[in-house]
Amino acid sequence: MALLYDGSMRILSGMQPSGDPHLGNYLGALRQWVDGQSPDAFYCVVDLHALTLEISPEKLREQTLNLYATFLATGLDPNVCTIFVQSHVPYHAQLSWLLECVASYGELTRMVAFKEKSQRQEGYRVSLLTYPVLMVADILLYEATHVPVGEDQRQHLEITRDIAERFNHRYGETFRVPVGVQPKVAARVQDLQEPTRKMSKSVSSPLGTIYLYDEPQELQRKIMKAVTDTDGEMRFDWEHKSGLANLLEIYASFSHETPDAIAQRFERYGDFKKDLAGLLIESLGPIQRRYRELRSDEGYLRELMAEGALRAADQAGSVYRRAATAMGLL
Repeated sequence: MALLYDGSMRILSGMQPSGDPHLGNYLGALRQWVDGQSPDAFYCVVDLHALTLEISPEKLREQTLNLYATFLATGLDPNVCTIFVQSHVPYHAQLSWLLECVASYGELTRMVAFKEKSQRQEGYRVSLLTYPVLMVADILLYEATHVPVGEDQRQHLEITRDIAERFNHRYGETFRVPVGVQPKVAARVQDLQEPTRKMSKSVSSPLGTIYLYDEPQELQRKIMKAVTDTDGEMRFDWEHKSGLANLLEIYASFSHETPDAIAQRFERYGDFKKDLAGLLIESLGPIQRRYRELRSDEGYLRELMAEGALRAADQAGSVYRRAATAMGLL
């Protein structure tokens, strides 16, 4: 199901190169980006955000290239939209500092992600507290009117709007204040083994996450072992049958039917799962083949990255200079 974009929208969105991209990333973000790409759309690999985590330099470089190739393999076209790597455009870090001088400590400590992650990490990095401000800079640099967000990102959009409005009030009208848009179906794909939890790159059971580049046999194995329930009744019911409902929404995202209609076509879970596995293998096959082709030519990927960075910097630089001048910097 596509987002209803129109020509008046300016889109900015990014994804962190931590872990391998999975089905939730594709349905909840990447496919929506492809549907919304235009000359006013900017999509980036947010590698600076990945530095808030424990990640080796070698792994970060590899995963940045992997994710950039995934953007292209899933259908983003550098001739239509701007695709770039965040750290290749220095204005992100520069504007983030200016905005840290506008944001408050209290609002950053109230961020749900900070509360949860800081409790899990002993001696957490300062960037874990301040990274939402970098995210604000990401958005404001491109004068985005609309930001695709999942349910777990709503608070980040709210702080973006708060900081932009506060800056405009103090220093004069400088930033465009964006609004959020959310996918209609499968915006939050759940773990196949624990359907009360979101499918994740980092927190998941071995069989709970379908990665975009899983081999067909592995993909089928995960679907066939996905948790459902014991009553055997095919119906779409998130409250009482969350495992089955999750699978029905995944199916609906590829078949463009309603989950209820799909449930009525099958009598047994096993038949439904086999059909879903086949649908996924068929749908993801072209993406997997294109990814392998792109990833085999790193020189080509780096050329596209450089071109995207130049286009992004042209836009971001003008906004940064406007903000710096408003604050009194020469």
